[in-house]
Amino acid sequence: MRIARFSIDGNVGFGVVEGDELDVIKGHPFAEFERSGQKVPLDKVRLLPPVLPNKVVAIGRNYAAHAAELGNTVPDVPVTFFKPSTSVVGPGDPIAYPSFSQELHHEAELAVVIGRMCREVPRDRVKDVILGYTCANDVTARDVQQRESQWARAKGFDSSCPLGPWVETELDPRDLTIQCTVNGEQRQLGRTSEMVRTVEDLIVHITEAMTLLPGDVVLTGTPAGVGPLNVGDEVAVTIEGIGTLTNKVIKRG
Repeated sequence: MRIARFSIDGNVGFGVVEGDELDVIKGHPFAEFERSGQKVPLDKVRLLPPVLPNKVVAIGRNYAAHAAELGNTVPDVPVTFFKPSTSVVGPGDPIAYPSFSQELHHEAELAVVIGRMCREVPRDRVKDVILGYTCANDVTARDVQQRESQWARAKGFDSSCPLGPWVETELDPRDLTIQCTVNGEQRQLGRTSEMVRTVEDLIVHITEAMTLLPGDVVLTGTPAGVGPLNVGDEVAVTIEGIGTLTNKVIKRG
């Protein structure tokens, strides 16, 4: 099931995507819900970020080839950092090039959307706490990341976390094609099976330390091929079984 969050005529809601239509639901996807039977054409709505996370927990260097391309080794434990809720934008929303950076990079990632409050999740219960999966772009000010020991500014600036276009609830994340294009040119191509640590590994690790809330998002790392973005570029992240998330880079006003 594909669940989208959308806006139409000033109203915000959730709907189930079926072909080129949305079946509006009553309530929200973090509890039992009913379909209203009200169908809305997808091209008549604005798709929003599929969730508004309390926090985005991101993982660095989870693909060996990506770690190597930046001169790093795979760490003994996952590299964990946060992207604030204010970094989140949706499909079609602009990525504003930060004024404090001269080197902006794309990072295509599989995002895990949490469906229920959880902590200290055992490995065999991880599936029970996941609502589904969506596409993400962990946009990074690479020059800032390299000169600052904390990654908060490099990866947490406004519009640095595009998510979408919707949440796919019925998906096996273990071996999916993930790719990124810029202006139609392929930049990244990998498979989630190349992740050093699986989705289960990451959820167990994160929830040892903190409670995850419904709508929180976990970014699982990026494959090799990261590279520069410039003002005017159109960047697209496509993940098998989910769809494509597209955003354009603009000059920050």
